Amino acid sequence: MLNFTSEQKMIQKEVARLAREKIAPLAVEADAKGHSSPEIVKLLADHDLLKAAVPEKYDGIGADYTTLAIIMEELARVDASAAMIAFATQTFIQILNVWGSEAQKDRFFSQMSAGDKINAFVLTESDYGSESASIQTSAVLDKDHYVVNGSKIFITNADIADFFMVFVRTGEGEREQGLSALMIERNTPGLSIGKHENKLGLRGSDLSELVFKDARVPVENLLGQAGKGWQILTSSGSDMRAYGPGAMAVGLAQGALDYAIDYAKNRVQFGRPIARFQGLRFMLADMSIQLEAARSLLYRTTGWMDADLKDAGKRSRLVSSTKCFASDVAMRVTTDAIQIMGGQGVMKDYPLERMMRDAKMIQIFDGSNQIQRVIVAKNLLS
Repeated sequence: MLNFTSEQKMIQKEVARLAREKIAPLAVEADAKGHSSPEIVKLLADHDLLKAAVPEKYDGIGADYTTLAIIMEELARVDASAAMIAFATQTFIQILNVWGSEAQKDRFFSQMSAGDKINAFVLTESDYGSESASIQTSAVLDKDHYVVNGSKIFITNADIADFFMVFVRTGEGEREQGLSALMIERNTPGLSIGKHENKLGLRGSDLSELVFKDARVPVENLLGQAGKGWQILTSSGSDMRAYGPGAMAVGLAQGALDYAIDYAKNRVQFGRPIARFQGLRFMLADMSIQLEAARSLLYRTTGWMDADLKDAGKRSRLVSSTKCFASDVAMRVTTDAIQIMGGQGVMKDYPLERMMRDAKMIQIFDGSNQIQRVIVAKNLLS
């Protein structure tokens, strides 16, 4: 039994109920349309899930990493896209909370206190995904503003976000030495939304291009100091891989396993439920074993993060291990769940084919699992 606090258990129960009763019926239409559902976004806002990490001073609950993982797991159990919307929103909040000045926190968190604001994390460019140290979007200082030019791709929530955490090149040095982070508001002149991506999975969360053409951003929107972008990205920015895709993967796997178990108990072939056949029983057992291992790693990692683990190398290794292992498990479990359902599993009348597509997306976004293995090996050998 995971050692959750009474408050975390209550949050888990309420989010699970919301997801099961309200969000699940809306997920099919959002997936088919390939856009975020306004109804789902409103449900997340009405239940304060868009401001969970906002400090209590600004009417949030100051959710720690474990609490955020609980929320993402329960949402992803029925709809990983809903979890994706909430996850990207919390990432902006978590980074601002660690790196922002008091004036910046007052300005941005006060706007988020109503619970209806959407945030986006903006890093990837067309030529630079995993090689994020080489991004080229520029921000040139002009008196009391930065003038931003360039474009970003694959940005979650771009279509609906109110605030963007944007990593740019401000020119303090080569590669990672020249990166900074700017907080940019949606109504900034020179900022526009480009191509909306028609993607395989997580279709109920928007993914689009951002274009900056002489966008003027006040210098007070610089997070931390100029040239600190890489440090922000590799510390607070990398933490999101655990409570985001790691937790989403665990939730997806649990949802798929639940569905497969229910189907196997009720599907009759050769005069008995297919759950009576040893081959399928062993598949279900393996799915459960892998899932429990992933969940244990997830909450071990977030627990250590909440305890302010000072060993940066160990923290990075655990976070990357969680994202990599949990999403690989989600891919295996969702694939096996479809196999158990047979022909029904590949039909869009059932949620498993959507879950499998979502699992494949989690293996790739926020640093592919090959990159996560690079990070784990680097920290083991350094």
